[in-house]
Amino acid sequence: MGNASATVNAEVIAVFPNRVRISVDDLASFRHAEESLRVGSYLKVSDNENVALICIIESFGIELREDSEKKTRRIYVIDAYPLGTLKSGKFRRGGDELAIPPKKVTPATAKEVAAIFESAFKEPDRFKFAVLARHREIDVPVHGDHFFNKHIAVVGATGSGKSHTIAQIVQSAVCAKSTNYKGMNNSHVIIFDIHSEYSSAFPNANVIGVNDLQLPFWLLNADEMEEMFLESGDNNNYNQESLLRTIVTICKERSNPSETKLYFDSPVKFKIEEMLTCLANLTRETKDADNPLHVKTKTEDKTFASDEEKLGWFCEAHKDFAPPERSKINKGAYADGSIDKFVRRLTSKIRNPRLNFLFGEAPGKASFEEVLQQFTGYAKGEESNVTILDLSGIPFEVLSITVSLVTRLLFDYSYYYRRVKSQCDTPLLLVFEEAHKYAPRSDLARYRSSLTAIERVAKEGRKYGTSLLIASQRPSEVSETIFSQCSNFLAMRLTNPDDQAYVKRLLPDTLGNLTSGLPALEAGEALMIGDASVMPCVVYVTPCKPEPSSSDIPYFELWKKEWRSVKFSEIAKDWRQ
Repeated sequence: MGNASATVNAEVIAVFPNRVRISVDDLASFRHAEESLRVGSYLKVSDNENVALICIIESFGIELREDSEKKTRRIYVIDAYPLGTLKSGKFRRGGDELAIPPKKVTPATAKEVAAIFESAFKEPDRFKFAVLARHREIDVPVHGDHFFNKHIAVVGATGSGKSHTIAQIVQSAVCAKSTNYKGMNNSHVIIFDIHSEYSSAFPNANVIGVNDLQLPFWLLNADEMEEMFLESGDNNNYNQESLLRTIVTICKERSNPSETKLYFDSPVKFKIEEMLTCLANLTRETKDADNPLHVKTKTEDKTFASDEEKLGWFCEAHKDFAPPERSKINKGAYADGSIDKFVRRLTSKIRNPRLNFLFGEAPGKASFEEVLQQFTGYAKGEESNVTILDLSGIPFEVLSITVSLVTRLLFDYSYYYRRVKSQCDTPLLLVFEEAHKYAPRSDLARYRSSLTAIERVAKEGRKYGTSLLIASQRPSEVSETIFSQCSNFLAMRLTNPDDQAYVKRLLPDTLGNLTSGLPALEAGEALMIGDASVMPCVVYVTPCKPEPSSSDIPYFELWKKEWRSVKFSEIAKDWRQ
């Protein structure tokens, strides 16, 4: 870029609180010879040699005007959004130092733009993963603390480069070091990988697949347990919920007699087989016709002081109840078939081998500490900055519960870590890929637990050192509560009008027009806006190495090759397993 031409004829014709309108007579002479002006280009509006307002072009327009000789001529009208002031080579957000009326308008040179980004942050605060899209020799750093501390949203259609962008951000964070020490830095990133694509980008990561995952059922909270075992819309839901809460609490008290205060969702071990035994006994119970707490079996009669005491006895073993006898022995309250379907559903889930990561023997033996270590990168002998939770093998019906439980555990870990140490020196970043699949704008019961967990982190996580990176190809389908808490946006190519309108609504009103260029962005390009950026800009995220396995399949190239046979037996075997 060279200096602006001396014949430039441009002036400010209107100044609004969030917009500057500029009239240009000769657009060809106004722009720099080697660069065309476009939406997203930068302008410099000066009042003298020391102070200039840096603006970003939002829109162009053409007006026809008559000159003094009654000839019609074209006038180019540019609307630009003021970003901040450049004074003595230093850029600062806001434009209150510019005197009105400003005297001069010129396109900002590449050197001036580069200087703004270069001087934006102190070296220890600079975090780099992208360059300016139209001048790729210019690095675009962000403020590292403001970027990771205030939640990040990465949105873009399939093929826009979203996965590569996330991988580049995390790779850059893992490599960042304050000094030349050896070994890992102190970053802790947990990626919820729904398509099994990030392990190739992080060869040293702790990858947790469905066969390695240890997520004991006794860690489920009230919402998660009810979502797991109760069927929404069932007429007996209320009674089943009350019964489930009572029996689980009793089972926890039986397994932890030394604990004085235990509740339905207290994170302590208990024997789920005792819960099944208790429920099975309830479906066959017989009792004295005059006293519901006097239970009759074929070998003994037993009277209890309370229902809780009776249920505790039912947990011990399957009872051989005495048959009903008119006016003497009646069926129990739940021996009428009202909970049979509930018991079958619960038993089926607990016995389902696909849910061994919840109800299997290994997670049942895992300690609370071991469960936390596997997700935070502290598993003994497998320490890692990046933990990838491969969700591709998780059955869809428990995907929301799995995401909810892990998210809640990580948030609670951060909360108690700070409570114990009075500080947070091991902050976490939770990366939710395809967030619309488990944190949607939906009132369906199946999403309630995961929505609650992620929304809680969005609203409270910053205080305890747990931040979010929310990624989605359908931002309009993601919970607005979550996106509204994000202070940093990377908006990549979006072609769906609903998604474009949604992103426009999320951004500050004055920046909404910049989203009109989203459909035209190339792969890897993104509109970057937020607290961590010195000013809004279109960036190109430099390719990451190694890459995630999310590249497009070369259909036509493969179709042109010779016919290939398929071993269906291998596929079927893996499918069945």
